[in-house]
Amino acid sequence: MLSEMLADDPAVTHIAVVHCETTTGILNDIESVGRVAKSCGKKFIVDAMSSFGGISLYMDDLDIDFLISSANKCIEGVPGFAFVIAKRAELAECGGRARSLSLDLYSQWKTMEEHRGKWRFTSPTHVVVAFAEAMRELKEEGGVVARNMRYTANRDMLIRGMEELGFRALLPDELRSPVITSFLYPEGVGFDFTDFYESLKRDGYVIYPGKLSERNTFRIGNIGDIREEQITGLLAAVERYVKRLENEAPSLCA
Repeated sequence: MLSEMLADDPAVTHIAVVHCETTTGILNDIESVGRVAKSCGKKFIVDAMSSFGGISLYMDDLDIDFLISSANKCIEGVPGFAFVIAKRAELAECGGRARSLSLDLYSQWKTMEEHRGKWRFTSPTHVVVAFAEAMRELKEEGGVVARNMRYTANRDMLIRGMEELGFRALLPDELRSPVITSFLYPEGVGFDFTDFYESLKRDGYVIYPGKLSERNTFRIGNIGDIREEQITGLLAAVERYVKRLENEAPSLCA
C-alpha cells in the first residue's frame, strides 16, 4: 500500500517512521518501510527517540538517511538535547534550507566540525556530562544487546504479573516493544485510574495515563535503571490495590 501511495504522489520526497511509538508501546517494522522508501527513491528518516540504545538497529543495513534520538530514554542519560546520525552526503544537502535558527542542523554540524566540537550556542554542559556517563554505563552493561535483554525481561515479568492480577496488555506479543507497555482498564470492577495512580504513587511508583481515543489504557515503562527488584515491588503495589478493590467490588479476576 505504501508503494502505491508513493506512486500516486510523486511530490513526496521523504518517508519518516517512528520506530517505537510510546502511546501504545508498539514497535514498528522500520525495515519494511525503509525497503519501500528506498525502492521508490525516497529519503528515509527514522525517529528512534524511544528505541536508540535499547533496541539494535544498524544504519547501513537499513539504509537510513537520518536517525533522530535523545540523550535520555534508552541511553539512560538526562533530558536536555537530541542528536541526529546522518549520511554526510545527505546532511550536506541541507545547507541553507533550515527555516529555524536554533534548529539548523547543517549549521550545527558545520560549527562542530570547524571548531573542535563547539556548540553554536550555549551548551547544556551538565547534560553532556551525564550523557558521557550514560554511554560508559551502557558499555559496561554489555552494550545495546545486553540492555535490550534486560528491558525485555522487565516487560515479560511485568506482563506476566499484571495478567495474574487480572489486567490485560493492549498489544499482541509480536507488536510489543521492550520500552513501554500499555494495559487495558479492567472492566466491571469499579476501576478508577486516578485512584489507581495515586495508590501506586503513595507506594513510590509513578506510571503513565493512556493516550488512546477509543480504548481506556494506562502505560508502564520498562526502561531506565529498572531491574527485577523494581518490577517485583511495583507488582506488589498493584496487588495491594487489587485486594482493596476486591473488598469493595467483584474480583478483578472474576
